[in-house]
Amino acid sequence: MAKGERKRALRGRAGRMNGGRGSGRASTGQVRLWGRHAVEAALKNPDRKHQKLWATPEGLESLDGELPEHFPIEHASAADLGRLVARDAPHQGLVLECSPLDDVHLEDVMDGQAGRPLVVLDQVTDPHNVGAIIRSAAAFGAAAVITQDRHAPPESGTLAKSASGALDTVPWVRVVNLARALEDMANAGYWRIGLAGEAEATLSNAMTAGPVALVLGAEGPGMRANIASHCDALARLPITSAVESLNVSNAAAISLYAVAARNIDNEGE
Repeated sequence: MAKGERKRALRGRAGRMNGGRGSGRASTGQVRLWGRHAVEAALKNPDRKHQKLWATPEGLESLDGELPEHFPIEHASAADLGRLVARDAPHQGLVLECSPLDDVHLEDVMDGQAGRPLVVLDQVTDPHNVGAIIRSAAAFGAAAVITQDRHAPPESGTLAKSASGALDTVPWVRVVNLARALEDMANAGYWRIGLAGEAEATLSNAMTAGPVALVLGAEGPGMRANIASHCDALARLPITSAVESLNVSNAAAISLYAVAARNIDNEGE
């Protein structure tokens, strides 16, 4: 086969496999992940069932550790991989098709440790934001991220890339009723703090020494009134008047740092 014909054949195969550019959810019910950290974490997750890995030689070399024997790999060019993922997605030479994550239940993640906060997201729907929050949750040792099932993005390649591997290490709990989940957290001993720019108290003043659940709403509308009413305290981050508000993923990262700093201060007493 001539070089031009081979290239056209590869394009056709990638297009048929993907059905056009994808957001990261394959038509077979699997998910399609891309980027070194996201793919590597998924490969190391024993709870994932892996269907196929498309990779460039450089992408394969970047992986940490060897793949299992007889692992299904299809070698491809960077251009071929670009047709398997969302437009302009930074795949870094790796695209993995695998099973979605198993469901995680709230009672399985409420360990009650003061150093392991819960992060609750009320109708945060942008996959980049949710992925970034999951990444921050991993960085600061959060026990889990909790979202409402119907008002949160699906598991996808875009979200996994933003999480930079943390999607496979931080439990993501999707609940039907977020208000009821907050009640369960209170019964388990969590102090529920809702982040709200109009609150009088700052986050550091609203925190207690015990386990904390941080509740953040979507950018713009913020927390819904019903969710705010299920918080034990509302608090704000002490930002200056130079900006009106912070991106929700930035606010989550700062709030998680504040909990970590509180724990360090408590240990030093």
